[in-house]
Amino acid sequence: MSGWLLRRSLQAVLTYVVAVSLIFFLMRLVPGDPLARLSDDKPMPPEAVAALRARYGLDQPATRQFGVFISQLLHGDLGRSIERGGRPVTALVIERLPATLLLGGSALLLNLTLGLWLGAWQATHRGTRGERAVGAVSLALYAMPSFWLGLVLAWAFGTELRWLPVAFMTSPWLSPTASLAARVADVLPHLVLPVLTLTLVTLGATARYQRGAMSEAFSLGTVRAARSRGLTESVIRWRYAWRSALGPMLALFGLWLPMLVAGSVFVESVFAWPGIGSLAADAIASRDYPVIMGTTLLVSAAVVGGNLLADVLHRWLDPRLRET
Repeated sequence: MSGWLLRRSLQAVLTYVVAVSLIFFLMRLVPGDPLARLSDDKPMPPEAVAALRARYGLDQPATRQFGVFISQLLHGDLGRSIERGGRPVTALVIERLPATLLLGGSALLLNLTLGLWLGAWQATHRGTRGERAVGAVSLALYAMPSFWLGLVLAWAFGTELRWLPVAFMTSPWLSPTASLAARVADVLPHLVLPVLTLTLVTLGATARYQRGAMSEAFSLGTVRAARSRGLTESVIRWRYAWRSALGPMLALFGLWLPMLVAGSVFVESVFAWPGIGSLAADAIASRDYPVIMGTTLLVSAAVVGGNLLADVLHRWLDPRLRET
């Protein structure tokens, strides 16, 4: 197990390094000037443009820029934002991270809670009209683009019904000195539509995975033995099949963990949620290279780390895999 874990960890590190390196060089091949938007309102003299290029290293070859980036990264420096007046990228990421963790964590909790129950219900009602209808709806939601569903929900519940706010994390009129209870009460309505959008577009995958795991568990020898002893279907379902299916679902939890950090770029952009996703979207639109790399480092670490955790959990929970 220790040898496999070492090899798998080295593969994860290599994957992370390759992914970050590719993004660094590929974004410099995209047409456009990172300094173009700075002179939209008022043209800058050539001397000022040249000074800014030298300040951000844009006058150097891409390989040289990459060397500087790695050197700064090893010293804990992610550089400074071009678009945001030279603010440190580290400060920007830390500032936006709590909002993304709140959105992603809420969606993840709701996704797993509803997905596990829905998948178990489908597995115990296979072949019925209700099961087929639920499967079709969840699959349709999974196929929907998250930004489109977010716009539909914002139009329906925000514009037409006016039940929920459709933008930002807090109300503009909320006082900076408001109590914690008042802040929580203000954030919760803003959280509903983004969380609902993220949950609906991911719920189908969790439910389908749980349905398959439960269906496989029903064919295990322990479940057949429980039936032969005359145990009720309720006991068989939750004491035997559910426990046997829980292992693969814990591995799936590792795959969903990146949602805590990555969230959804499109969902955060649709609802103007002040998280990592909207920060990355703004940086991509303005070609703010340092911010793009700062968010890429965080999101890539979440994705690679989540996959590694899923593999470790799956191997730990399945004794057959420990022998390989």
